[in-house]
Amino acid sequence: MINISEVIETNKMIEQENLDVRTITMGINLLDCADSDLNRLCENIYRKITSLAKDLVKTGEDISKEYGIPIVNKRISITPISLVGGSACHTPDDYVKIALTLDRCAKELNVNFLGGYSAIVSKGMSRSDELLIRSIPEAMACTERICSSVNVGSTKTGINMDAVRLMGDIILETAEHTKEQDSLGCAKLVVLCNTPDDNPFMAGAFHGVSEEDAIINVGVSGPGVVKYALEQVRGESFEVLCETIKKTAFKITRVGQLVAQEASRRLNVPFGIIDLSLAPTPAVGDSVADILQEIGVERAGAPGTTAALALLNDQVKKGGVMASSYVGGLSGAFIPVSEDQGMIDAVLCGALSIEKLEAMTCVCSVGLDMIAIPGSTPSTTIAGIIADEAAIGMINQKTTAVRIIPVIGKEVGEIIELGGLLGRAPIMPVNTFGCASLVNRTGRIPAPIHSFKN
Repeated sequence: MINISEVIETNKMIEQENLDVRTITMGINLLDCADSDLNRLCENIYRKITSLAKDLVKTGEDISKEYGIPIVNKRISITPISLVGGSACHTPDDYVKIALTLDRCAKELNVNFLGGYSAIVSKGMSRSDELLIRSIPEAMACTERICSSVNVGSTKTGINMDAVRLMGDIILETAEHTKEQDSLGCAKLVVLCNTPDDNPFMAGAFHGVSEEDAIINVGVSGPGVVKYALEQVRGESFEVLCETIKKTAFKITRVGQLVAQEASRRLNVPFGIIDLSLAPTPAVGDSVADILQEIGVERAGAPGTTAALALLNDQVKKGGVMASSYVGGLSGAFIPVSEDQGMIDAVLCGALSIEKLEAMTCVCSVGLDMIAIPGSTPSTTIAGIIADEAAIGMINQKTTAVRIIPVIGKEVGEIIELGGLLGRAPIMPVNTFGCASLVNRTGRIPAPIHSFKN
């Protein structure tokens, strides 16, 4: 049982160290909305989402006021739309109509984002999957609050290289469709391997088919809290360092557990999971890169960075699972470049490259996240980056992702301003040697030998 004394204990973390509950995300099953008539399908979707989530934002605001806990985002995740729209959608434009309906729901409910404009194609693409994927550039351009994701691989199935190659094209098209906004559409699109069904964080959130009809998932954060705790044990042994991170993660997760239980009770929707990821923001002092520096590297990207990140990620998980029986989603440390001022500084001083970031993704929660690259980058190169990241996830049985922004008209050295939690991003150089012959092969990379467990 969580009591008010635990909330009082966290007041200092909230007031001085940027502790927040990053998101309350309501997952909603839309499978029963399917219809062969597109207009009826859209109406079914609208009715179900607005009915179930009508009190989501108010509930989050009420809990925040009563307990003094900042709840930054209120979001919705839905069944991957390619599973819902197959009977009614015959062209990419049909799917765009669904995207507009979803955006209308998000705006009327005043949620920050709605995720699930998605397809799961790790082994193959159905006709419905391909239509949805080809609709993504237009959908991201004509909506404001819709997030899209495509899962292209898993440890059990291997990597669908046809989908990887297509997503290289789709990301560039999305960048072109939103070039007047510094290719902002790509910030709402992520390509994944081993995606979880219960992730509350955007842009990869969707409501898995194994979930209940509706669910409440909560994502907590707190890089600033961890950094402050580590400042108090500067120079101590690894044992002290690890114990400090675990204890801090425990306290952070307990705050999320309280919020999740309260939201679940008030909305009469079952509690799903706590995602205890350290998710940075552009605010000074709310940076995962700063934690890595506190652990001992001069800058994120210096030798030792991957080891420091591995330690951090593992201790966060160990502390979190003691605080809640239902830890899920991604849970660990995020390393998005544009959303973390410490990462931005590391890029600007030359300490951090895409290649080093790729190495770090072997041990962090997600992958290459919110990285801006030149708009002139070939689609085959983008596909190669996706393939590399998916391979890390497939072989290591972990979730990996690519959310990359080829900024049309911008080159290395320039900086784009995305605003809000999306932050600002320096354009990073990309390896100029090609991989077209690799990604233009058809078929899929087989699952690794260690996937055959039964």
